[in-house]
Amino acid sequence: MTESNRNRKVDGFIKKAKQWKVEFEKLREIILEFELTEDIKWMHPCYMYEGKNVVLMHGFKEYCALLFHKGSLLKDPHGILIQQTENVQAARQIRFKNLQEIIEQEPFIKEYILEAIEVEKAGLKVELKKNTDYVIPEELKAKFDENPALKTAFEGLTPGRQNAYIYFISGAKQSKTRVARIEKYEQQILDGKGMND
Repeated sequence: MTESNRNRKVDGFIKKAKQWKVEFEKLREIILEFELTEDIKWMHPCYMYEGKNVVLMHGFKEYCALLFHKGSLLKDPHGILIQQTENVQAARQIRFKNLQEIIEQEPFIKEYILEAIEVEKAGLKVELKKNTDYVIPEELKAKFDENPALKTAFEGLTPGRQNAYIYFISGAKQSKTRVARIEKYEQQILDGKGMND
């Protein structure tokens, strides 16, 4: 790792980390063996190839992780990539609970970083599902017929917010639960907000 690759903002991020300090140091050491630019994006260390995001380091309560921005395009021969939630289309994580796991998986981590860089060099793009790929539940369609303002507000939401609502509502097995979910979020949709806003 050359000193020139190191970004002082990332030094600060690691220094201030209340958890995962040694794990972040080790992951950083591994990542900086590659010709990647280090910076802080979305309040986390992010590594880029010619301005394109390749991998991000972040920590949670239970684990720290490397997030590959186009992880869905990686082959994952070791079966270690995790899709955070079903709504996440492109990104995939490799999670670690301690420094030992990072050390044990170091050869795999390097393999995946190398492949992620190749994905960027090749200019590959993740084919994101369009909103029309998601089936709007019948209960929501009925509510739209009943309240056209709700349909207008829903259509005004970003595709990501629409998809989150569709997933959540469709996830209920019973019709009455789907109706209850719609009613719970009706005002939020009318206010132009996503589920987590």
